[in-house]
Amino acid sequence: MPRANYPAGFAALLWLGIVVVPLYVLVMSTLQDRASYLENGPLSLPTNPSLDSYQRVLEGEFPRYLLNTLVVTVSCATIAVVLSVTVAYTVVRNRSAISRRAFQLFLLGLAIPSQAVIIPIYWIITRLELYDTLLAVILPTAAFSLPVSVLILVGTMRDIDEELYESMALDGASQTRILLQLVVPMSRAGISTVGVFSALGAWNGFLFPLILTQSQENRVLTLGLYDYIGEYRADIPALLSAVVLSIVPIFTAYLFARRQLINGLMGVGGK
Repeated sequence: MPRANYPAGFAALLWLGIVVVPLYVLVMSTLQDRASYLENGPLSLPTNPSLDSYQRVLEGEFPRYLLNTLVVTVSCATIAVVLSVTVAYTVVRNRSAISRRAFQLFLLGLAIPSQAVIIPIYWIITRLELYDTLLAVILPTAAFSLPVSVLILVGTMRDIDEELYESMALDGASQTRILLQLVVPMSRAGISTVGVFSALGAWNGFLFPLILTQSQENRVLTLGLYDYIGEYRADIPALLSAVVLSIVPIFTAYLFARRQLINGLMGVGGK
């Protein structure tokens, strides 16, 4: 009979507490009004549970921020998928020195943090007259998701049997047909991974929206949370309600794509 591993069990319980307690505080706080939250504290059970904080959020500017965030997220994911698929296919099928150097250049982007180049990006965006538009957020966000996206898809496409490429080439298939009819269907896991990864980065993005937008009409959710924090007061239940509502869409997308995400990450190394 196997011996009980008490240290491992204690560590698992400790980790469970670390995960569950913040979620408990998050959900329970949204069911209280401002007065009871300040009086009883975040760990107390709501005496009169109410959805008033969610109502205040939905009656405010939250729907606009949600729509802006959806536009940014879908646009960034689409750009990242389309560009990374074509770049990865070129790297895998074209073994010239130029192709290798281009791949190395994309990998170099993994080592460049967005904070280090925010001033040049701000200068470029203002020169292009894109400042305070959603496009000003979409373009750099998609660009910074490309290095890891290309890395994932290169590993995925290298796992495709070489004989399949040769078979379609012998049948007279063009490179575009090979890409659309062979590579894309067999790289669904990697493409799903790239889409989910890019969407997560865009949904949670803060630096680019903060620096490259100004008006309330172009705010995204991460900036919209400041609406519930003032100089002398903070509506914590409404703030946490906005956080819960902002989590639901991206968490739902993750639930549907989690299997493809795991399979795609497992194929990063390639052959």
